[in-house]
Amino acid sequence: MCVTADCCVSTSETAAELETDRQRPMEEREKDRGIMGPEQGDPGKGREQPASMSTPNSVMAKEEKGMEEREMKKEMELEMELKAEVKVELCPTVPGLQMSFIRGTDLFGYVGIEAVLDQMRRKTIKAGLEFNIMVVGQSGLGKSTLVNTLFKSKVSRKSCTPNYEEKISKTVKLHSVSHVIEEKGVKMKLTVIDTPGFGDQINNDNCWEPIVKHVNEQYEKYLREELHINRKRRIPDSRVHCCIYFLPATGHRLRPIDVEFMKRLGKIVSIVPVIAKADTLTIEERQEFKEQIRQDLAANGIRVYPQKEYDEDPEERILNDRIRESIPFAVVGTDKEHQVNGNKVLGRKTKWGIIEVENVAHCEFANLRDLLIRSHLQDLKDVTHDIHYETYRVRRLNESNMNYSELGLSTWPLENKCESDSHL
Repeated sequence: MCVTADCCVSTSETAAELETDRQRPMEEREKDRGIMGPEQGDPGKGREQPASMSTPNSVMAKEEKGMEEREMKKEMELEMELKAEVKVELCPTVPGLQMSFIRGTDLFGYVGIEAVLDQMRRKTIKAGLEFNIMVVGQSGLGKSTLVNTLFKSKVSRKSCTPNYEEKISKTVKLHSVSHVIEEKGVKMKLTVIDTPGFGDQINNDNCWEPIVKHVNEQYEKYLREELHINRKRRIPDSRVHCCIYFLPATGHRLRPIDVEFMKRLGKIVSIVPVIAKADTLTIEERQEFKEQIRQDLAANGIRVYPQKEYDEDPEERILNDRIRESIPFAVVGTDKEHQVNGNKVLGRKTKWGIIEVENVAHCEFANLRDLLIRSHLQDLKDVTHDIHYETYRVRRLNESNMNYSELGLSTWPLENKCESDSHL
């Protein structure tokens, strides 16, 4: 009986203490639990207390603690948002002028600046592209075949001229043929300039002068159109954007005519040297020949595309370094297809097998195609306009000291070259 009475008394006392504790203010209860906690009181008292007696206080404490943590988290998130909104960098570019740079994370929402790329694409597709390529080399190196292979169509002078008979020219004459090529809605006006008679004579002194004259004539023609008082909204671009120079696969060093041509033309146009009919060399002979050519180019100060000084950023420099390591490209051209493992491939058939033109293990035609069309076509046009044409423009205006009235009234007589247009 005594034990039961004692239990009843202790239970009633505990209930009275709980009721009193509920009536106390929250600050005092938190103070008693947090600051004057069990670690500062009797440690044994907390362990001897039954679980049923400590449950109400612990539940309420957890709920209040969770509410406080959620409120603190919301305040921290609000502060971070405010900091992000006022995060603006000021970069002084001009003395007395400050320019702010706002990143995408600092914007309040979507603006739509990236849509400009779609606008530029639509405008370019509507207007079309212009690309002018010149092929230079002696007869029999496969210039026309390579151009046809590059664009997978009959675009060379020989292919589009009916009843064409190749004759060795006594002098270097330039012939241009233009085509409009359309692929997936994109139109490009391609002009191929051929140079028959180059390097075919016994005496080849100054055989590069007609080519230099033609390149400068196109710069002059563009300059006069640009400086007219009432000039066209879009000036026709006949400037040479790229010159492919064909080297015979002799296995020896550069010939004097090769050195003189590239030394003179490299200053006014982008030159890409290639080793023609590279299948006549073994892999070892080809690699040794390429190394000798690179040494001759460096020794004679010949600048070929892409030049190191025109690299704009590290990524572009890495890509161009790989291209410079492959120059000159050892290429093979053909327009005939053959069956290889059930697939049709462009190749040259020999008694040892089929040389696949687009197989990098066989030749470097694919690298040349990627450079000219897929990765650097626009860069070739930019270098022509920003470097070569600007150099000619500054020199021409300084030399002649021409005024606008003379330019507006004068006409520029150009040689009537063999030109034909087609639509592919």
